Amino acid sequence: MHRILEPELMNESEQAAAYAQANFSAAHNNIVQSFEHLYAAQITQGNILDLGCGCGDISFRLSQLFQQAMVIGVDGAAAMLQFAHKKRLDLPSAIQDRCKFLELCILSNELDKFQYQCIFSNSLLHHLHNPDDLWATINRLATSGTIIYICDLIRPQSTSQAKMLVDQYASSEPDVLQRDFYNSLLAAFSPEEIQQQLAENNLRLSIELISDRHMIIHGIF
Repeated sequence: MHRILEPELMNESEQAAAYAQANFSAAHNNIVQSFEHLYAAQITQGNILDLGCGCGDISFRLSQLFQQAMVIGVDGAAAMLQFAHKKRLDLPSAIQDRCKFLELCILSNELDKFQYQCIFSNSLLHHLHNPDDLWATINRLATSGTIIYICDLIRPQSTSQAKMLVDQYASSEPDVLQRDFYNSLLAAFSPEEIQQQLAENNLRLSIELISDRHMIIHGIF
């Protein structure tokens, strides 16, 4: 099945509200636990860059887990970041002080102002019309020793398989989330496509499947 593009930014107010209210605890816990298992011992007091942070749920989880690090969440969708800023104010001050959000596209030179111990991303890659935007950003911002951890969906082999995944994991969610999940599956890449992208961008990262719909691309720059 060929890849079918979806919008790069999720900036509809109804869409952002649905994501802010949804319970992604199971999936997000799995992703953060996978990251913790691989790299917790190497995260100290540096900056963790969370690209495509959306409403900030994973940024907050990372901030709670790595209490000496600063988490910088970046997203181009103002509607999503409104909810991230609002949620931040409800958290303890210790987390508020170590978690901030910037409305930027990932190609923005504003990100060059910081150095990053880790570049993290969840569910951003499939939104990008040109996936090299992400890999170029990593090559630009990472320095020797920077941890790279990218999690994204795996494109199913057919639309019927995509519908089965939606029915299995999102049947109780609002229509907007079911629609977005289905479209995101169709816009995702296969592991083989990711491997080719990494080779073309001279990135030596590992690809692992962590569920029937998620893969991680990770390593140390």
